[in-house]
Order: sequence, then C-alpha cells, then structure tokens
Amino acid sequence: MSGFDNFNTDFYQSSYSVDDQNQGGYGYTNTDDPYNKPYGQYDYSQPMGYSAPPGMMQPQQPYTGQIYQPTPAFTPASSQSMYSSSFEDEPPLLEELGINFDHIWQKTLTVLHPLKAADGSIMNETDLAGPMVFCLAFGATLLLTGKIQFGYVYGISAIGCLGMYCLLNLMSMTGVSFGCVASVLGYCLLPMIILSSFGVLFSLQGMLGIILTAAIIGWCSFSASKIFISALAMDGQQLLVAYPCALLYGVFALISVF
Repeated sequence: MSGFDNFNTDFYQSSYSVDDQNQGGYGYTNTDDPYNKPYGQYDYSQPMGYSAPPGMMQPQQPYTGQIYQPTPAFTPASSQSMYSSSFEDEPPLLEELGINFDHIWQKTLTVLHPLKAADGSIMNETDLAGPMVFCLAFGATLLLTGKIQFGYVYGISAIGCLGMYCLLNLMSMTGVSFGCVASVLGYCLLPMIILSSFGVLFSLQGMLGIILTAAIIGWCSFSASKIFISALAMDGQQLLVAYPCALLYGVFALISVF
C-alpha cells in the first residue's frame, strides 16, 4: 500500500474537476445555443432543423429530383415535330431525281404533233427518263421481229448525240449541254418505234415500206430540228439542223427495215 500511496502522490495534479463538465467544452460557451440548455428548458415549439453558427457556410439546397433521373437544364423540342417540319419542306422524290411526268407528256405531244410550237424552257431540260424508255421500246419492237439490236441502238445513239452536240455548239451562240441533246434526240425517236411496230405486222422492204420509212425519217428530223431551234433561238437554221438529224434517224430506219 505504501507503494500505491507514493504513486498517487507522484501523479500529475490538475485543476480540472467534475463540476467543470456543466460548462461548454473547448471554450464553446454560446449561451444562445438551444442544445446547451438543461433538460426541461428546451423550447419545443420552435421548428427542428440545423442552423449553422454565424461565420460558417450555409448548407446547399437539398436535391429534389429523382435518383438516376437528372433534371435536364434544357428540354429540346420533340423529334417528331423536327422531322415532320423537315419532311414537309423537302421536294418529292421524283422531282429530286429530275422526273416530271407533266414535262414528259408535253415533250411527247410536241414530238407526236410536228406542227405544234415547242416550249423552249421545257425542251432545254436534261430529262433522260423518257429517252431511256423510248430506246428500250425501240429495241423491244426490233426484238419482236427477231432482231437483237440493243447494242447497235445504244451505240448509234451515243455517237449521234456526240456528233449533234459538237455541231450545235458550233452553230448556236448560247451553246447547249450534252444532256439536252440526248434528251431531244431520244424523245424524237418515238416515231421510229411506230415504224418498227409496223415491221412486226408486215415487211417494210416493199414500196409501201419505203414510203412509210421516208415519212418517219422526215417526221423525226423535223420534230428534232423544231425543238432545237426553239430551245437555242436559232431562227432560220432549221433545215441546217434537220439534215444531220435525218442522217441519224436514217440509220435507225435501216436497222428497222433490214
């Protein structure tokens, strides 16, 4: 016991007492703190909540959205309205491809009616839908007579269009595109389809066939020259344009007859 008494007397003596616990620790003696009041003196009528002491940062506003579903700051317009407005402003698909059935019908009527005045604004378009159909129809009628001449039809058409393109650019002041030349010459091939259709029914190597072939060649060349004159403003030069056109369609007529 004597050793324990010596240890008790040698222990570090402090001025701290149990009575000091009633005071705020670490020097925090804020009398306005509601949590520092003894039991039974707290005012429960005040709303519960955290109030930061002066000098401290205020807490951020609580998140009111849903978890995993963030609230976007910008709400774009619906995709349906965006696509519908863009689709309404787009032109039709056939118009984008350059296929206009009204212009095709007007060009066909211009070829079938040689005395009808041609509209230069319509005839100056590079429409190749009608000429492709007429070339296929011409080759099909030749096929009905036992003549497989699709290669000759397309080959002669390409060479003829190239020759007329060079000739018209030399003769006209405004110039012409290759597509316009191919379009006009292709549309004017329509009477030649009628000639090859007659060749399916009877032979074109007699006198009647020769007269009919000459009339069809004149029909095609006159229609093509009329369209070129109106589209390129080449007044007084129709006969000069009709002559090379007659040579080109004469080759097609020889294919149909022989």
